[in-house]
Amino acid sequence: MAEFVSVEVADQIATIRLDRPKMNALDAQVQREIAEAARLVDGDPEVHAVVIYGGERVFAAGADIKEMAVMSYADMYAHSRALQDSLTVVARIGKPVIAAITGYALGGGCELALCADFRVAGESAKLGQPEIQLGIIPGAGGTQRLPRLIGPARAKDLIFSGRHVPAAEALAIGLVDRVVPDAEVYQAAREWAATFTGGPAIALRAAKLAVDRGMEVDLDSGLEIERLQFSGIFATEDAKAGMTAFTEKSTPEFTGR
Repeated sequence: MAEFVSVEVADQIATIRLDRPKMNALDAQVQREIAEAARLVDGDPEVHAVVIYGGERVFAAGADIKEMAVMSYADMYAHSRALQDSLTVVARIGKPVIAAITGYALGGGCELALCADFRVAGESAKLGQPEIQLGIIPGAGGTQRLPRLIGPARAKDLIFSGRHVPAAEALAIGLVDRVVPDAEVYQAAREWAATFTGGPAIALRAAKLAVDRGMEVDLDSGLEIERLQFSGIFATEDAKAGMTAFTEKSTPEFTGR
């Protein structure tokens, strides 16, 4: 049993819940538990969508600075690989993932949110990469995923300054996708996740892979990734069900096969 990260499944939606008082600091143990939770929901055929949630008070305030402060270069060389890998497991979940952000999502917490496909934030939430204020830089994907999401200039603004970005600005620059009242964050994320349940799971996985991997390569390579995923889906029962239902003007029943 994990100590700080739990998984709850209801109505085909899995909630990965962080609960490490007081601020959900992402120490090595929490990182391992996040990766384990991500692998669990990714491999569960009953899970069609995922919500990552830190509770009503805070999403995650970042890495555990006390843990990192005593590390040498050699220590961090090894630890940084594990840190990146743990969040990459989240980014590679082959299902729609929504981060439900309350309070702070800073440093590693912001980097965890960047691994989701979508981000719902409360009105008083604040996001940012404040590592520069500690004399370091983001090390869990912030320098790579953030510019891919909001563009290099805006990413540099956040990374170079370390400032906390309020929810309204985060929405304006594309750092989050929706802003709702604080008390409604988790419910809003679940409602969004529910729109993906009962759908063609294999096609959703293929679409996510094509977009994410395509962003990492040149256009021609991306088009080849798309072509292979697109043609492969024609071997699925869901593709046959969907196209048959279209021609018959009926509602398709997808089985995830």
